[in-house]
Parts: sequence; structure tokens; C-alpha cells
Amino acid sequence: MLSSQILQNTIDGLKNITRRDISIAERDGKVAASTEVSMLNSQIDDMEMFISSQAENQLIQGYQYFKVFDGLVAEYVVMIKGEDEETYRIGKIAAFQIQSLLIAYRERYDKDNFIKNLLLDNLLLVDIYGRAKKLHIENNVPRIVFLVETDVDNDAAMIEIIRSIFPAKSRDFVTAIDERSIILVKETADVLSGHEKRDPAEQKELNRQAFESTANTIHDTLTAEAMCHVTVGIGGSVNDLKNVSGSFKEARMALEVGKIFYPERAVVNYEQLGIGRLIYHLPPNLCKMFVSEILHDIPIELFDEEMFTTVTKFFENSLNVSETSRQLYIHRNTLVYRLDKLQRMSGLDLRNFEDAITFKIALMVSKYMSYKENYGF
Repeated sequence: MLSSQILQNTIDGLKNITRRDISIAERDGKVAASTEVSMLNSQIDDMEMFISSQAENQLIQGYQYFKVFDGLVAEYVVMIKGEDEETYRIGKIAAFQIQSLLIAYRERYDKDNFIKNLLLDNLLLVDIYGRAKKLHIENNVPRIVFLVETDVDNDAAMIEIIRSIFPAKSRDFVTAIDERSIILVKETADVLSGHEKRDPAEQKELNRQAFESTANTIHDTLTAEAMCHVTVGIGGSVNDLKNVSGSFKEARMALEVGKIFYPERAVVNYEQLGIGRLIYHLPPNLCKMFVSEILHDIPIELFDEEMFTTVTKFFENSLNVSETSRQLYIHRNTLVYRLDKLQRMSGLDLRNFEDAITFKIALMVSKYMSYKENYGF
């Protein structure tokens, strides 16, 4: 079923061209859209008789009625006032336009269902290629999945906002997968063009920047227009349709890992998760054993906020004591005192690179364990 807004916009445009009032009723007789204010939301009593008849159009009480079919079923009726030949032609044109919209909507709906089932691994390999061919979806083209999470329930408007960002890319797919998640399966041939002859490392970096730029555009547009909190996860690029579900799983993992280790990031790229991705796959028992051994059974809660702030800034400045103390607005000796205190508590000297890495990993593992306990996943 088409939305009333789409129907209204269509007949408003037709009226601007033809100067004739047009109404559209659903098969139960309710007027869903009309250029006549008095007709909106009214009920057409003789609609059932017309719907059940064999006639595709009929003149009833000064109005010409035209059926609009969805397959073999009359889904809508276009009504236009007048009995002359010109009115008949305008009515046929309006009915044809609504028919075309229904076909386009049905095709999009079929493709959306296919993409959803593809992402959720609900299709056999033979079904993937067979259905893709019927829906005119190419197989061997580069694609990437963007997973958009919001803090409010999705509606059709949010999906249309994302679609509007890429209006010319009819081969991109945007659909909701649950109440607060929307996916964009985007062809990336245009993004990657021109990078093929570059050095592989440079090409990879350019691709990453292009994908993150697209994700930032989605984030900024949706945040501004829908006025909600948005995070975007980016999966890996794939070249075969059957592997799109893998990109989706990576995008979903990017968001999950991002919530644990990088909560400040609005865009999280699977390929930029670093050591957080490794920790995410560790068994809980191994995590507990590692933290216990490194911190000598000292609860992580004993390290106060001041200590965490100091350690975080120290890592950000590549273990540079002078720069860290400057950014924290403390004397160098104060920073040295805090580092010595941490060494006495944990046995790790963060001025030593190996000890610093060990402590950082221990902090991340502790954060991961705490998140699992709080959210039960």
C-alpha cells in the first residue's frame, strides 16, 4: 500500500498540469487523497459495487471511476468529476501513474525483503543468485554495509532521509532491520574508482577515508533532520553478493565493540577497531585470569578517576611525561608521583613500553568484562 502522502503529492502534481480535481479511494471506499478538501477522509458508499464489477472504469453520479490494480486485485480507485472525453483521458493518465507507483513500490518491497534475508543468512546459495537475477541485482560488484543505530524508534521518514542522501544511486539498498537499526547496502564502484593504480597501502587508506566520509554524511544528516542520537557502523568491502551478510556482521560488531571501548565515536569502522576487536572475542574465563594475574587481584575500582585520567592522557601522548603534564596542567613531579603510585599498586611502570601496553590491555579487558556483566551479552 502506498502512503497517503505519496498519493496526495502525485495528484497535486497532476492537478497543477490538468487543472482538474482528482481523488483516490481505497478498495473499502475511504478517500485516501484528494485535491478537493471536502472529499478527504470521506466514505464512498457505492465503491463496493464498482470494485466487484468486471468494469475497469465507470461513470457514477457525475464522476468517472478508474480501477488501479496491484497484480489482479483492484487496490485503488481514481475518481475525477466530469463526463467528457478529456476527463476520461485525464482519469486514465492518473490511474496509469498510480499503477506505475504501485509497481515501483512492489519492486522495492521485494528487493528490501531479499536484502533483509540475505543479511540474516536466511537464503541458500542457489536462492541468492536466482532471486538476484530475477530482481535485476548484479552479483560481482563491490559493496559495503553501513549499519545505522538510533536512540528512537525508526519510521519511514528516517529511511527516506538516508535514501535522499544518495538520490541517484538506485542500486543502493536502504531498509530497517529492527525498531532502531537501518542498513545501507551501498555499491562502492564509484567510491573506489581512480584508486586501482595506487600503492595498495595508499589505496586502502583512501578507501577507508571515503567510507568514513559517507558514514559521517549519514550521521550528520540524520542527526540534523531527525534530531536523534545516531551511530554508524561500517563493515568491510565485499565483491560477491553472497558475502554481503559478512559485511553486515562486521558493521554490527563494530557498533558493539565501539560501545565498549570507543563510546565517544559516532562512526565506528570494523577495520579500525584495533585491539578492541581481539578482546571482544576472548572467553570470559581467560579475561578474568588475565586481569587477575596482571593486577595481582587488585579490583580495578581501586584506581580512582584521577588515576584513569592521568593514564589515558599518558597513553594519548605516547608515554611522553613532559607533554602529558603540560596537557594535564600539573607539575612534572606530580605526574611522576602518580606513575610511581600506580607502579607500587600494580607492579607495572607505565614509562616502560611493555608495561604500558600490558596495563592498557588490562584496562580494556576490565572494561569489556564490566560491560558484559552490566548488559548481559
